[in-house]
Amino acid sequence: MSVARASKAFVVLIFSFAVAGACSTSEEPAEAADMSEPAMDSLVTAEWLHEHLSDPDLVVLDCSVTISVDENGNFHTVNGRAAYDQAHIPTAGFADLMGELADGDSPHSYAVPTPEAFAAAIGALGVGDDTRVVLYDTSGGPWAARVWWMLRWVGFDNAALLDSGFDAWTDAGYPLSTGAATEPVRTLTVDLRPELIVQKEEVLAAIDDESVEIIDALTAEHFRGDFAMYDRPGHIPTASNVPSRSLIADSGRFKPEADLAALFGGERDKRTITYCGGGIAASADAFIMTRLGFKDVAVYTASLQEWAADPDYPLVTGPGESEPPE
Repeated sequence: MSVARASKAFVVLIFSFAVAGACSTSEEPAEAADMSEPAMDSLVTAEWLHEHLSDPDLVVLDCSVTISVDENGNFHTVNGRAAYDQAHIPTAGFADLMGELADGDSPHSYAVPTPEAFAAAIGALGVGDDTRVVLYDTSGGPWAARVWWMLRWVGFDNAALLDSGFDAWTDAGYPLSTGAATEPVRTLTVDLRPELIVQKEEVLAAIDDESVEIIDALTAEHFRGDFAMYDRPGHIPTASNVPSRSLIADSGRFKPEADLAALFGGERDKRTITYCGGGIAASADAFIMTRLGFKDVAVYTASLQEWAADPDYPLVTGPGESEPPE
């Protein structure tokens, strides 16, 4: 299947997910100030962000990818820069998952660049070793989750998602900006965690390895193989299904912790691999699993756009070993 067709197929899935869904003036030493301030959670509210927006170490990034429909009803994805230019959260820069944050030489959409290329690109947006980062998008979080996961991959942990993304900010009535970001270029040191992103060979081996769990983040209908959005229908053998849109409440925010925990029944210490179509929805699942305390989660970023194109890599249809959550 062509890259264009695979990208189009992935858009449909992400579209369904999207619609479902201070600088201290104290004279105390910096170390003492840090001890008095609670650490930033990996999920923050619009109210928290509004309160801390002027913090000098806080970098805000808009990670949006825009979904559009042409006159023939075909879906298209473009980076969200045009919408960003029209309105964004003040001080936010634009993180381009279809540009500098991807490997442009790969045949796959949203391909992960080298760790060094990613660190340089994110550093150009102002992210450095001593910064904090809040990420958001206009689709409820999956694109922001992908950037969050890549930051963890290169060893950076001081990042958070804005719960409900851009909608949370606008719903609260907070001001918007059209100005360009002014963050200086910073250096982000790579301390790679290679186990956080896997290739298809590890996924293939996991099928016959009971110590590894595989989770499909696509819709239940796609998981069962009711229709094919990639070269072949179905899911990777032994996978269970936790659709990324099932993470989102009717409010547009992530569901309460107890509800999210009920979606993931695996052991917290077990190796788990998430996948989807292009590693975006899978990153949302991985983000929530990490928040829930799962210790060994990885994302198969190439996902079905790569797997389904290779007939030597198996897919099966039907409900799988566990019924997908509603």
